[in-house]
Amino acid sequence: MMTLVLSSVFILLYDVRHQLGHWAVKFENLVVLIFIVEYLARLWVYDDIHRHIIEVYEESELINEPFRVSRAFREILRNKWAYVSSPMAVIDFLAIFPSYRPLRILRLFLLFRLFKLFRYAQNIQEFGSVLREKQAEFFTLLTFLLFILIVGSSAIYLFESSNYGGQIHGFFEGVYWALVTLSTVGYGDITPQTFEGRLVTMVLILSGIGVISFFTSIVVSAFQEKLGEVRDRQVLSQLQKKKGYTVICGHGRVGQVVAGYLHQDRQPFVIIDENREVVMAARREGYLAVHGKAQRLGMLRKLGVGYNARRILCLTGDDVVNVYITLTARQLDEKIEIISRANHHRTMKKLMLAGASHAVEPFKVVGLIAGEYIGQPVAFEAVQGILMGQEEIALEAVRVPEGSWLDGRRVEEAPLEELRLILFGVITPLERESDHVRHHYDLRTHRFQFNPGADFVLLGEDMLLVFGHRYSILRLRHRLKT
Repeated sequence: MMTLVLSSVFILLYDVRHQLGHWAVKFENLVVLIFIVEYLARLWVYDDIHRHIIEVYEESELINEPFRVSRAFREILRNKWAYVSSPMAVIDFLAIFPSYRPLRILRLFLLFRLFKLFRYAQNIQEFGSVLREKQAEFFTLLTFLLFILIVGSSAIYLFESSNYGGQIHGFFEGVYWALVTLSTVGYGDITPQTFEGRLVTMVLILSGIGVISFFTSIVVSAFQEKLGEVRDRQVLSQLQKKKGYTVICGHGRVGQVVAGYLHQDRQPFVIIDENREVVMAARREGYLAVHGKAQRLGMLRKLGVGYNARRILCLTGDDVVNVYITLTARQLDEKIEIISRANHHRTMKKLMLAGASHAVEPFKVVGLIAGEYIGQPVAFEAVQGILMGQEEIALEAVRVPEGSWLDGRRVEEAPLEELRLILFGVITPLERESDHVRHHYDLRTHRFQFNPGADFVLLGEDMLLVFGHRYSILRLRHRLKT
């Protein structure tokens, strides 16, 4: 639609100095036809006709009166007229007008098509919405401007009239001169000759500077107040074009680490946080970030939960907020993956009942790692290497192929120490239990055996989670294939 608008106006301007063929007329007719269809379609969907008819019918049945179609249609016409008389509908109607090419003055209506860009361009709509919120200030400024304009044009007409040797031949020329002077443009085509006229000119110039300054301050303050909301709307509009992204609720210490890894892996995600400064810091990192409360139903719906989002991470430092986010997200989408952070152990069950797919206790995990690997400096070096972002150090999952030489053997027989690898845990089927594991965590379809002992027996299709150099992990994979 924007292309049709701009191309039709361009053809109008090109037609001023060039002779166009029949193709221009056909193109103009096509554009007008499309605009007519759009206008009628918007008029049709603006209000629900069926709803009004049903409401009038049910009301008539309730009070035991005969159903009158005319009453329903009066309500329908009243609502349709509300759309027809709206500013954008008037612009749409005037944009259809200019088929009267023999009357050149009516070509002016073609320019109304440019105003249709307000309907299609999101940035222009945001600009208009910001200015609409300052209507009271603009009305005050306009009132002051009209007062100064009337006083100045009247004074210059009295002092600089052509009857007294001046250059003003009518009141309209006085209005024109006063408006040009107020705007501080000053074409110089009309110059005051009398002392009184020059005095009026100086007053108008000073008033014009004040009006421009006032107008500039209104616009600047309006955009300063709404700049954050405008940026949020731009992020939300970008999300409408994406699919399968992750929503990160909370950009604290945990959220920053997760966002960094997702960004490194080039996985799409968006951040939402209640703190405006945190959101600005995330944007400076190049992330998509929105300011708001993630526990609100409308906010999550705007972020695409229930539509385009694949998973949601509840990583705020408040367990109550995480529970509310989990409840709201599960209400919007029954299939979305929800991973929630629990700062206290008693919150784990609440999160799972609220609908979380997985619940994680980050502080307990850190404590378990410290307790299990104390006295093993190599393990701490591996963990520190991952946290510091060293690319050669990684935590990866290695599958034990069924029927391989490691199938049915104990952990101590695996060449982990030889390859300088640290075993973090083993992922096994959910029904598998072992006496050689002090901690295990049940996932949806599997069980995570944390740091199993040396006598733990590995079976085919088990997944080893190992710390170490990427080259060492690659060698382990190669050995399991041979």
